[in-house]
Amino acid sequence: MKRVMILGVSSGVGKSTLAREMGKRLDLPVYHLDALHWEPGWKEADPDVFAARQKAVTAGDEWIIEGNYRPTYNIRAARADTIVYVELPLRVCLYRVLRRWWQFRGRSRPDLGAGCEERLDYGFLSFVVTTYRRRKKEMQERLLKFQLENPSREVIQLKNKREIHAFLDDVSR
Repeated sequence: MKRVMILGVSSGVGKSTLAREMGKRLDLPVYHLDALHWEPGWKEADPDVFAARQKAVTAGDEWIIEGNYRPTYNIRAARADTIVYVELPLRVCLYRVLRRWWQFRGRSRPDLGAGCEERLDYGFLSFVVTTYRRRKKEMQERLLKFQLENPSREVIQLKNKREIHAFLDDVSR
C-alpha cells in the first residue's frame, strides 16, 4: 500500500480526514484533489492544468490522493495499487457537511488551500442528496473494474466508523 486512492460515496464521508490519518500512520505524502482543482476565489483550474498536477503527483512512488473527480479518475487509477472506499449513510454525510461548514465558515479548510473560504449553498446540498444513490452503484462498478484489471491491486471498503477505526489500527501495525 504505497499508492493509495481514497474515494467516497459523497462529500462529508470523511475522505480528507482518513487521508490525513493514513498519511501519518504510513508516512506517505497526502494530496487533496480539491486543493489541486480549486484556485483562490473558487476558480476552477484549467482541466489540462488539473490533469497535469495529478500526473506529477502520481509519477511518484508513494502517495495518498483523496477525492473523487470522475473525469480524471483514470490518471490516478493507472498508478494506484490500492483504493480505499468510504461509504457512510447519507444522513451522516449531510451532518458532516453542515458541521464542516460551521467549523470553517469564513476561512479555508486545510484540504482546500488558500483563497477558498468554506461555503455552503442549496445547490451543493441538493447535489449531495440527489447523487448519493447513483454514486453508490457507480462506485461499486468502478471498484470491481479496478480490481479486475489487475488482481494484485487491493480494494478496501469501509462502511461504518468501527470499520474505519479497525482499518486505521491495522494500518498502524
